[in-house]
Amino acid sequence: MSTTEVSGDSTEYDYDVAVVGGGPAGCSAGVFTARYGLDTVIFDRGRSSIQRCAYLENYLGFPAGIDIETLYELMHDHAEEAGCEIVPDLVESVDRADDGDGFVVEPQEGDAVTARRVVAATRYDGEYMRGLDDESAMFEAYEYDGETHETFDGEYADHDGTTPVDGLYVASPSTEADRQAIMAAGRGARVGLRVVEDAREEHGYPETVVDHYDWMREKSTLDGEWSDRDRWREWFDEQVPDGHDVEGDRRVELRERDIDRSFETYLSDDEIKQREVRGQQRLLDHVDEDRILDAAREIEAERNPKGVSD
Repeated sequence: MSTTEVSGDSTEYDYDVAVVGGGPAGCSAGVFTARYGLDTVIFDRGRSSIQRCAYLENYLGFPAGIDIETLYELMHDHAEEAGCEIVPDLVESVDRADDGDGFVVEPQEGDAVTARRVVAATRYDGEYMRGLDDESAMFEAYEYDGETHETFDGEYADHDGTTPVDGLYVASPSTEADRQAIMAAGRGARVGLRVVEDAREEHGYPETVVDHYDWMREKSTLDGEWSDRDRWREWFDEQVPDGHDVEGDRRVELRERDIDRSFETYLSDDEIKQREVRGQQRLLDHVDEDRILDAAREIEAERNPKGVSD
């Protein structure tokens, strides 16, 4: 259960963020929101449009390409590792919650859930969003075979995924995402970051510090004045404009929480090494065991070409 605090009030939702679609756009958005700490659920019916691809050869980081099944497993593994819950179900509708702010997400088979924000991240026609806004704004008509049809307007959302509906974001379908998997993933990341930034502002952070940078840095670079927590406090207070709504204990709480988060992004040499090993191990979890054994034999043969035992 997630509690969103706004101006001293609290409203409970099942999730902070509900993502509709578990392909590259949806998983990418979910990774960013969940890593920040927003309770995130991804609804994935298991038929992402990427599965129409026979073999993916232009997704950066895979020199010889990658099969779709393995990529899909990697994406979902990453999303779950970040903290997302993945629900294998088709979303039939998204409606406003009774409070007028959040949403009710109704899947085909499971129970409905509530969420403060919804990210649309599936290329199918967007019918589940009907009723959230003027349909003439969300959908565009076209003629086919003598009949009039409607399709979701790929230009409905802004470049960062925001829409005229507060709390509704669109990663896909969108002209920004195009039809390439790597562009869809990038679009999802941009939308995920915007969701985080909006959540930060809603929680009380001034607009001057809502930008969020999800990256890890070497602890050795945290030196000089910036190794002193008081310098971070000074910087934060300088960013808060006069007359900002959040003051007193709440402002101190937000500041200290943000400083904690910043310090946690600096890793020691040992932490970096541990993550390197763990990261490669997790990749091996998705490689066929016979391939791993073959590679191990080849490595052993190269190291010991004469087969001499120790």
